[in-house]
Amino acid sequence: MSEPFVFDSRYPLFKTPFGAVTCGQTVTFRCRPLAAEGFTHCALVLRAEFSGISRETELTLAGPAEEDGRLSFTGEISAPKSPDLVWYHFRFWREDGTGCDLDKTGYRSDGQVDPWQLTVYEKTYTPAWFGAGVTYQIFPDRFHRLSIPDPTGMVGDRWVHEDWGDAPVWKPDPDGEVRNRDFFGGSLAGITAKLDDFAELGVTTLYLNPIFEAASNHRYNTADYSRVDPMLGTEEDLRTLCAQARQRGIRVMLDGVFNHTGSQSRYFNADGFYPTLGAAQSQESPYYNWFSFHHWPDDYESWWGIRTLPAVREEHPDYVNYIIEDEDSIIRHWLRAGISGWRLDVADELPDWFIEKLRATAVKTDPEAFILGEVWEDASTKVAYDQRRKYLLGHELHGVMNYPFRTALLDYLRGGDAAVFAEAMETLRENYPPDAFNSAMNFLGTHDTPRILTVLGAHKMPKDREKRAVYRLSPKEREKGLALVELAALILFTFPGSPTVYYGDEAGMEGWEDPFNRGTYPWGHEDETLKARFALLGRLRNQRSALQKGTIRYRFAEGPLLAYEREYGQEVCLTVVNADHKPHHLTLPWSRDRAKDLLSGQVLETSEGDLSLTLPPYSGLLLS
Repeated sequence: MSEPFVFDSRYPLFKTPFGAVTCGQTVTFRCRPLAAEGFTHCALVLRAEFSGISRETELTLAGPAEEDGRLSFTGEISAPKSPDLVWYHFRFWREDGTGCDLDKTGYRSDGQVDPWQLTVYEKTYTPAWFGAGVTYQIFPDRFHRLSIPDPTGMVGDRWVHEDWGDAPVWKPDPDGEVRNRDFFGGSLAGITAKLDDFAELGVTTLYLNPIFEAASNHRYNTADYSRVDPMLGTEEDLRTLCAQARQRGIRVMLDGVFNHTGSQSRYFNADGFYPTLGAAQSQESPYYNWFSFHHWPDDYESWWGIRTLPAVREEHPDYVNYIIEDEDSIIRHWLRAGISGWRLDVADELPDWFIEKLRATAVKTDPEAFILGEVWEDASTKVAYDQRRKYLLGHELHGVMNYPFRTALLDYLRGGDAAVFAEAMETLRENYPPDAFNSAMNFLGTHDTPRILTVLGAHKMPKDREKRAVYRLSPKEREKGLALVELAALILFTFPGSPTVYYGDEAGMEGWEDPFNRGTYPWGHEDETLKARFALLGRLRNQRSALQKGTIRYRFAEGPLLAYEREYGQEVCLTVVNADHKPHHLTLPWSRDRAKDLLSGQVLETSEGDLSLTLPPYSGLLLS
C-alpha cells in the first residue's frame, strides 16, 4: 500500500473488482485520506494507453470523518469498451487550491506520477486443460532413443554419439562456429514408448521443442515446416504419439518457430541442399520475398544477427498463407495431425496481428487449441521494438511462459524474502486477466536456463566455461540442492498455472547453461527419491480441484517462511515452506479440527482455531 489505508488496489475496500477487468465493466474506487490532511476534493485521473483518452472523474465525499479519522471518497467508472491499458492515480486538493497527487509511491507534489495499472481485456474462451494440468517439456534429441540413427542424406553435416552418456559438444569448430551438429538420436517413437512413465508423473501435456526438419540438434533453425525431422521419425510417428498420448489423457504441444528459418532450409537454401530454388540462390525463388536482403545474397536480416537464422517477413502474404491461412497451412496441418497447441518461439518478434491471425486459425481448426507465447517479462506491459504488446487482451495468446515466477522463486529459495516472491506474483495476478494468470506455464527451468538442481545446489557458478562444462555438485552441494528442489517443486505444483517439468529435472540432472543443460536423460540412473516426490505432487495436482483452479490467498510471507492457501468450493489446500537452513515455528489460523499433510500423511491437531507448526530446515507441508 502506497500510503497507509489511503488506497490499496488489491483490497476490495478500495477497488472492486480485483485486478484486470473486461471491456465496459464497472469499476468502483475508494480513497481514505486522513481528515487532518484537510482534503475536500479527490479526483481519479485516468489515461488509456491504446485509445489515447485521458480524463478526470471527481469522486464523491461520503460524509464527515469516520471513527478512524479518515474521509471516504468514492466513485465508479466504466472501463473502455475496447481492450486497453489504463493508467490511473488520484489527485487531492483543498478549498484553498493546495493539494497533491497519490500514486503507488505515496503522496507527491512534483508533477510526476507512478500510476497503477488497470488491464482491460475482452473476455474470450481459454481452454482449461493446459493451466489445470501438468506439463512435461522434452528436448527431443536427448530424451529417449530406440536405436542409433544413420544421419546419411539428412540436412546439415550431422554426426551421432554412439554413447548415450556422452556430454554434448560445446566447443567451436575449426572455423570458430558452434554449429550444434552432434546428435544423440532421441525419437518420437522413443517418447511414445515412455507414455506410461508420463502418466505415472501425472503429466497431462507434453511440450516438445522443435521437431521439424532442421540442420541442428535444437532444431530452432527450421529447414522444412511441413516435415518431421527424419532422425525423429515420420509424420505417422507423430500421429501415433498424439493418439496414444490422448488415450492416457495427455495432449501434445509443438514449438512453432515462425520469426526465422534456417539458412539451410528449403526456403533459403544457402548451401543448395534442397532441390527447390531458395531465396539465397535466386531472386526468382518463390521464397525470395519472404526475406529482407540488404545486398543479395550475402547480406540479410537475421535473428539477433545470427547468419544461420535469416529472419522472415511475417507481413508477406505468401508467408502468412503458408503458415496460417491456406487450407493446409502449417498451423492447420499439424493440429489435424493430432497436436493440441502451439508454443510460439520469440513471441516478442512476431507482430500482434500475426499472433491474432494464428490464434484465430488454430481455434477455428480446433476450438480447444491452446496458444502459448515465449515472453520473459510481465506480458501485460511488455514493450518490444518500441511497441506495447497486446498479448493477453483477448485475441492473441491464451497464456505465456512464466519466467517472472522462476526468477522470484529462485531468489526466495536462495535466501531471499518470501514477501518479495509474494509481491511479484500478486503483481502478475493483478495485471493479468484471470484466465491468462491461471494458464501460465510455470517452470523451474527450460532449455534456455541452467538446471534447477545446479542453480540451487552450487555454491557459486564458475566463471570459466571449461569448468562449467564439467561441473558436478559436491555431495554436500547436491544434498542441499535436492532439498531445495523438493521445496521448489512443492510450490510449482501448488501454484496457479501449469506446473512444467523440464525433462530430467525430476531425475536429478545437473548442468549450467546451454548445452550443459541439454544432456541425455539418465535412464537407469535417476534419483528415485526425487522422482517419487515429483510423481506424488503430480498425482495430488490432478486429484485436487483447489490446486487446479482454486483461488490463492497468502497466509504468511516473511523471511524464509511462505504459506499460501488455494481454495475451490469446500476444498482447501495450504502450502507451507521453510526455505531456511534453521528450523522455524509458525502459527496459522485453521478453521477445522485437524489438518493432514498430503505429502507425509501426518495428521496435525488444531488448538483454539490455530495450527501450530514446527518446520524443520528446508521443509514443506501441503495441508488439507
